[in-house]
Amino acid sequence: MAHLDAWLYWALMSAGFAALTAIFAKIGIQNVDADLATLIRTAIIIVVLAAFVAYAGKWSNPFTLPARTWLFLLLSGLATGASWVCYFRALKIGQASQVAPVDKFSLVLVAVFAVVFLGERPSLREWAGIGLVAAGVLLLAFKR
Repeated sequence: MAHLDAWLYWALMSAGFAALTAIFAKIGIQNVDADLATLIRTAIIIVVLAAFVAYAGKWSNPFTLPARTWLFLLLSGLATGASWVCYFRALKIGQASQVAPVDKFSLVLVAVFAVVFLGERPSLREWAGIGLVAAGVLLLAFKR
């Protein structure tokens, strides 16, 4: 087996943890408001990440970062928060097997946004894969 590129390893780990996130969240929000559950989850993430950054010796003064970095991290944080609120609300009222695939439609949107905002140029083969993901999302989301 060929050596896995580091990005692929981490991306596969992300996918695995994201899958567990959907299952654990669906179970965890059964008796609680989805917004409160999102807040609790976020607080846990803050504590865990702070401990990880400190333990790994990666702490540096965030106030020395450039304004542009702050702006885009702020926007990313706002988008993440909005995504999580929407995701938990969808999980609260929908099936995890339907909500999670629709959430992964973000892959298609990332490709489109990367072309528009970052100037990336996926190949025809990559667009075919993105199209298949979009088709798969529709197929899973609207099952009968």
